[in-house]
Amino acid sequence: MAVLERNWRCAEGEIDLIARDGDAIVICEVKTRRAGPFQHPMESLPPAKTARLRRLAARWLSESWLARYGRPPVGGVRLDLVGIVLPHRGAPVVQHVRGVG
Repeated sequence: MAVLERNWRCAEGEIDLIARDGDAIVICEVKTRRAGPFQHPMESLPPAKTARLRRLAARWLSESWLARYGRPPVGGVRLDLVGIVLPHRGAPVVQHVRGVG
């Protein structure tokens, strides 16, 4: 994937990463947690958050993509979740789930 934007913001909220995966646009929510008793980052995308990401994706498409290319992306839009767990020692553990919403 090629990253198009990081931390894109508007009045309605923020998209962590916007990337291009072939012909598709990928809206990525990135969640980081320390190892421990806290909720795992992959469990942190409730339906309300997914709906908000869809609204933000539509706004980004209209303001950025359509303004530049004049048509929707051929491969559509996909929502992904990237979860990062920071252990007490060692390297972070990264999980990437495609098409969460």
